Amino acid sequence: MPQPDTAAIALPPVTTSEISLLGIKVSALNLATAVNRLTQAIARDERGYVCVCGAHGVVDSQSDGALRAAINQALLVTPDGMPLVWELRRRGFQGAGRVYGPDLMLAMFEEPGLRHYLYGATPATLATLESKLGAKFAQATIVGTHAPPFRALSTEEEAEDLRRINAANPDIVWVGLGAPKQELWMARVRDRLEAPLLIGVGAAFDFHAGNTRQAPGWMQRAGLEWLFRLAVEPRRLWRRYGRIVPSYLWLLALQRSGLRRFPVPNRSVNG
Repeated sequence: MPQPDTAAIALPPVTTSEISLLGIKVSALNLATAVNRLTQAIARDERGYVCVCGAHGVVDSQSDGALRAAINQALLVTPDGMPLVWELRRRGFQGAGRVYGPDLMLAMFEEPGLRHYLYGATPATLATLESKLGAKFAQATIVGTHAPPFRALSTEEEAEDLRRINAANPDIVWVGLGAPKQELWMARVRDRLEAPLLIGVGAAFDFHAGNTRQAPGWMQRAGLEWLFRLAVEPRRLWRRYGRIVPSYLWLLALQRSGLRRFPVPNRSVNG
């Protein structure tokens, strides 16, 4: 009797526990479980995108409904900042850990046989990044790169970018457009791209190309990366962090005390 073609059988998607943090879903993950979940998604031909989210994204989503919807529609919303990790652990997910965009990118490049596409940054940054990643990860294949202009694309330009990506046939499209542009772009084009995964990693392109310094590990673990980045670029970032840090702490206090209710993204989320 002939055996069924197991390759043709659609496997059910794997679910990940989540919490609702100020109305934003946050996946209960660490770096190892995130890599495992994403490699499973590729193997199962799931289609989705990943938002790497910190306090900045959570706070900005309070006043930006399009950004909030884009994040909450993602396959995974990884805890990019330690404040999100601490809240996950406080709610019982003791195994949660930081899933930092630059670390996630390197970890997925270590996975053998995957095809990667780099979208974002500048041509010079992409050339350096492609060279460095290619030298470090011989088992990975970079099938294409593209640096779109720093302006809104026309309908024709966007369609051509998507055609180019589809022709390259990647498993993962790495999106380095910066927040919130990359989250909105992934949500808008997801249905028109054939790659299983789109992953928005923000400044990871600049970090790995050597354009921008990363905070020391101890500052990242202590939740002080924002302070390091502020010290490096005070004129550009002081307004951002002067708004984000107190806003996040205030809104979190309101949620914990029950003085303000935030919408729960979906029924699978633990409030």
